[in-house]
Amino acid sequence: MKILAIGDTADDYYTLKKFTERSEIHLIDFPKQGVAKTTNIPTGREYFDSLLISKQVKKIRTIKDDYDLCIILSWAAARVAYLSGINYIMYYAGSDIGNPPFAKNNIPIYTDFKKPLPHLNWIERSFYKKVFDTAICHVASKNEFLFLKKYTSDGIRFDRVFVDTTLFNDKIKPINRPKKKFTFLSLGRIGKAKGMDIIWEALKLCKTDFEILQVEWFVERTEEEKKYNEMLIKNLPKQVKLIPLIKREELSKYIVWADAVMGQITGNTSAIERDSAFCKKPVIHYVNPNDPSLIDGKEIIPPFEPKSKDPHVIAELIDKIVTSKEYREKLVQRQYDYVKKLSDPEVVIRDWENLFEKMIKKYPSINRKSSNFSLKFENLLSNLAENLIYKRTMRERNVKAWGKENYELLTK
Repeated sequence: MKILAIGDTADDYYTLKKFTERSEIHLIDFPKQGVAKTTNIPTGREYFDSLLISKQVKKIRTIKDDYDLCIILSWAAARVAYLSGINYIMYYAGSDIGNPPFAKNNIPIYTDFKKPLPHLNWIERSFYKKVFDTAICHVASKNEFLFLKKYTSDGIRFDRVFVDTTLFNDKIKPINRPKKKFTFLSLGRIGKAKGMDIIWEALKLCKTDFEILQVEWFVERTEEEKKYNEMLIKNLPKQVKLIPLIKREELSKYIVWADAVMGQITGNTSAIERDSAFCKKPVIHYVNPNDPSLIDGKEIIPPFEPKSKDPHVIAELIDKIVTSKEYREKLVQRQYDYVKKLSDPEVVIRDWENLFEKMIKKYPSINRKSSNFSLKFENLLSNLAENLIYKRTMRERNVKAWGKENYELLTK
């Protein structure tokens, strides 16, 4: 099976490509700059040489016939696949389906913010709804599946999620950095969506002496979110020290060096918690005890702690991890055994390759069945997308990220 993968987040498709047994996967990704450069390993993938949607579509149309099937990650990838006239599987991560671009009045998920995210106009929302509806299959992990069910009854739930075990394990050589006291590493972004406000409150109640190295990383989609993040930084707890973002290929060295990892307190397990558990470090991460993972047909409550978002409970847990080696060792073993079942790539790959075989049997050609009128209409949409979506909404952001000279080179 020859699979074309477009877009990547936190190396999901890179890891799929790395461990595949029955498939040959070609990963083509979008140019990276700023924060995005730290979330993916730069090798093992091809990059689009343009920021323009029309040129990205032209690239895919040039190579598509060499593949049996396409899988995409991100709405940017989905619009390219749709406009290229191919069949594609959509896989959802993070807020991709929690705050989809075709929905109006999106409230940021995992927060109690009241103001909706800036929404697209009717034409843009209609376009993305068509992109969503045209996918031949929708796949989401446990947390994203709850949102996916709102928009389709045909979604597939994959609770198993990759960890690159060659990159994240307890045999990795740690960074060479002095450590004066028990140290937590916090790799999640600062914000309400990750439960940082709750952690900040818990830290005020702790009785032990420790340090937290927190990466300085923000997402500010609304003015309300920006002001809240500013408040969090202004009230930075005494235990927290900010450090620059860490490249993904360096993350495991920091994790192995740390004494423990501070995960998120929202109930949504991310790569950070799974990667850290594979490195055999105790992870503080809230999970809902009434929301089990489904593994091999069995419901399993993730063994992460705490099982409550109460700052007092979290403070007690932090102090216990700092003071009790015996507790840390038992917690590490439970968490490692769980992620071994959940995220061992040799097991996860079977789910994906079985899905590939099923979809290729159902859709023998990567080319979507379309009339000549539909193809012309899609070309028109491509031009509209260029002008309505990219040039209007993304130009200023990309000039800021890339610099005017690089931006001009990537949009010729």
